[in-house]
Order: sequence, then C-alpha cells, then structure tokens
Amino acid sequence: MGSENGFAMEENDEIWQQLRCEAKRDADAELALASYLYATILVHRTMEQALAFHLGNKLSSPTLSNTLLYNLVVDVFMEDPEIRDAIRTDMRTVREKDPACDSYCHCMLNFKGFLACQSQRVAHRLWSQGRIPLALAIQSRISEVFAMDIHPAAKIGKGVLFDHGTGVVIGETASIGDNVSILHHVTLGGTGKQGGDRHPKIGNGVLIGAGATILGNVKIGEGAKIGAGAVVMIDVPPRTTAVGNPARLVGGKRNPTKLTENPSETMDHTSFISEWSDYVI
Repeated sequence: MGSENGFAMEENDEIWQQLRCEAKRDADAELALASYLYATILVHRTMEQALAFHLGNKLSSPTLSNTLLYNLVVDVFMEDPEIRDAIRTDMRTVREKDPACDSYCHCMLNFKGFLACQSQRVAHRLWSQGRIPLALAIQSRISEVFAMDIHPAAKIGKGVLFDHGTGVVIGETASIGDNVSILHHVTLGGTGKQGGDRHPKIGNGVLIGAGATILGNVKIGEGAKIGAGAVVMIDVPPRTTAVGNPARLVGGKRNPTKLTENPSETMDHTSFISEWSDYVI
C-alpha cells in the first residue's frame, strides 16, 4: 500500500474514497456548503488530514489555535496505526448502525459522538505519553464543544457508537470494549466511596440505553444489554439484560434470560418489556 507520511493514500482507502464522492455530490447539490466541503474534505489527501483539520477547527478557542491543534492531531494519527484503524471502524459502525446516518460524509462532519470519540483517542495517547496538561485541555474542549465529558485516561475500543452523545460522562478508570453502542446521557462513573480503579468496565458488544447510570468498578459482561434509565452498581453477566432502578436482571438473578443476538448490533432497546414489565396504556 502506498503511503504519505505514514498515512494510507486516498486511492487505497475505500471509506475515504466514498466520503470524498459524497462530499463532491453534496457540494454540487448545495452551493452554500461548497466552500465548506472543499476546505474540510476535498482539498485533503487523506482521511487523517481531513479529520485533523475538522477537529482543529471544532476544538479551537481564542487561546488554542486551530493550526496548533491540526498539527498535534496529525502527529498523533501518524504515530498510531491503531487509531487510524479505529477511525475507520468507528465510521463504518456509525454508518451501519445508525439509521439517521446516511453517509460517511455526514458522520465525519456532523456526528458529535464520532467526533468526540476521535478527539478522546488523541487525548488518551497524549495522556499515555505523560502530556497530562495538554490531554486535560483537550478533554475540557471536548466537553465544551460536544457536550460529552470523557476522561483522557479512559480506554475505548474500536467500532464504538456514541449515538447522539449528549450528556455522556466517562470516568478516568473506565474501559469500553469493541463494538459497544452507547446512547445519550449515559454515565460510567464512580460511587464516590473509593479511589484508584473506580469506574465501570464495559465488555465487547454491549448496548447501553439512554440515561443509564453505571457506577463503580463493576463489569458489564460481553453482549449484555443495559436498559434505558437503569442504575447499575453490581456486575452484569454476559448476554443478559439489566433494567430498572436499582437494576435487576430480566428473568431473575438465578436464571436470567440469555440474549441470543448481539444487542449492540441489533440496537433493540425494547424487546425485554413483555418479560419484565406490566406496562400498559
């Protein structure tokens, strides 16, 4: 594969090629957006450069310039092939799972859950390098711009969907596996009773519904589902559903109903209702 400064060249990058085609189509169809689409996407050679340009503009402030941020983000992308892979996996995940996302171009330009996640990946690498003040400065800007507060030390896998993203709070020692789907106003927080490793560990393939709160150093097992508004403070076994406040397992603690499909793929938030609730209108 050809490369430029460590990046995949555009002709070898299917998602980037498709994104450019979408941007050109949109620029031709809506002249009011033409200069914006050319400056943000079409003049760039690679996905990484375009995304760094966009994040630099989004996260900049009167005292934190977009040029400084662009160079910083490009350097991080160039140094870390895992981040470059995660960007594309995240984008593909958003496009496939979210019916509101009709193009890769729309995802990169407008989906703040995607943009906040990629910004946190940059902050996390800086944190890992000991550049703590800079990582925290980026965290602060992510919170202000995207309304999502994700600590730079938190570990996030790939193929992660932050659907809407607004109000998401993720603590310092939290970790999120691969192919996880998280709705708005979700908290992965501490209990306030302990220091050290004090935040949730989310397994691969988990779905966390809107407004759910998971507190403490608890484990949410692979392929589990956390219902909207649930409050979870103990471990949730793999491939089970936890709902309510305080949360309890659908089917009961001794013989919980096992999920046969991956909830983060199906994005099904309501299938448990008939088993768990007498909710009737």
